[in-house]
Amino acid sequence: MSILKRLYVQVLLGIVAGIALGVLDPALGAKMRPLGDGFIALLRIFLAPIIFLTIMHGMAGISDLRKLGRLGTKALIYFEVVTTLGIAFGCLLGNWFKPGVGLHAVQPAAASAAETAATAAASHFTAVNFILSIIPTTMVDAFAKGDILQVLLISILAGVALSLTMKPGSAILKLVGEAQDVVFMMLSFVMRLAPIGAFGAIASAVAMNGSGTLLYLGKLVGLYYIGCVVFMVALLAPVCAYAGTSLLRVLRLLKDEMVLVLGTASGEVVFPRLVQKLKAAGCDEAVVGFVLPAAYSFNLNGTAIYMSLAVIFIAQATDTPFNLTQQMAVFAVLMLTSKGGTTVAGGAFVKLAATLQSVRTLPLNGLTFLFGVDRLMATMIAMTNVIGNAVAVIAIAKSENAFDKTKLDLALVEGVRLSPPGGH
Repeated sequence: MSILKRLYVQVLLGIVAGIALGVLDPALGAKMRPLGDGFIALLRIFLAPIIFLTIMHGMAGISDLRKLGRLGTKALIYFEVVTTLGIAFGCLLGNWFKPGVGLHAVQPAAASAAETAATAAASHFTAVNFILSIIPTTMVDAFAKGDILQVLLISILAGVALSLTMKPGSAILKLVGEAQDVVFMMLSFVMRLAPIGAFGAIASAVAMNGSGTLLYLGKLVGLYYIGCVVFMVALLAPVCAYAGTSLLRVLRLLKDEMVLVLGTASGEVVFPRLVQKLKAAGCDEAVVGFVLPAAYSFNLNGTAIYMSLAVIFIAQATDTPFNLTQQMAVFAVLMLTSKGGTTVAGGAFVKLAATLQSVRTLPLNGLTFLFGVDRLMATMIAMTNVIGNAVAVIAIAKSENAFDKTKLDLALVEGVRLSPPGGH
């Protein structure tokens, strides 16, 4: 059957099998987690080289640095406005629907291992450290650690330098293009393991959460899922309309990627595919190469909504007084802590710990109540982030007159054949 050869169908089958195993045999399902973790680890290998090569190749075509500066300014303004609206929307959801009121949760005497790890990671977080962390110790160190912000910085510097020094028929540019082909071919090999990775991730998530935890925090999870959908319809749909398309058309374009994110709860999984799909759908290569990697660190719509809603939930669940003034203070902190480092499953949980560590208004032990459903929340966080990033690229490309809508129409009719093949 030809339909079974499609990647998203195979991933869906893996998800269904994972759910069944997690329900029928939780002990065995929990042991499947290395399959999901291993798949994500394999994909993360490609992030740094793909970001570097994509930005280098894309920016090589921008000889006008004023255009580059204009593109960067537009992108940062867009990112800050949209994520700020996301934070405000999350606070509104929490205050309006009060998902934690009535729980009267007793704070545990000792922090869980997960909370301890998250708090330790967050304890070093300050505004100054965040800015300094963008600067790598060496160029090699940035790639060795796979830090997206550090790789992004080096990539931009290298791209600008190549743009200013490149001569016609540059051998370096040809080398970069061929290196891209090699990396994407390697990626196509790994993508064949996606159904196995999705199976392992889902099986362990279902096995470890259990029905009791899902019922206990079901209102919060449901509210967050519905809230993200409302946010996309209310904000991202009009942005798509400005670009001359619709949110539904963007979702059709990204249907394969959404299934992958559903199975892995990681936005990093689909980054390489987004690069290719957005270019094939009519967005200029330079815009995709510059805006998309930056969006993965600064345009995290789903993370922004999650963190503000989670903060309100913790206050309500622990019966902690949390007036409007205190909420505004946390709001300001969230504008910084919601940026960067949350494209992997569980990343937003660490950032939430950073927020509580910085504000100290709410109990850190409140993180314990969220850890049980962190995997469920991470799925929608990643999906909202990915959709928001794709919309951002299209919108900014449109503002630069660098978006060809006819290519998007053609891609939806004929499908996007990822090059090298193997994505489907």
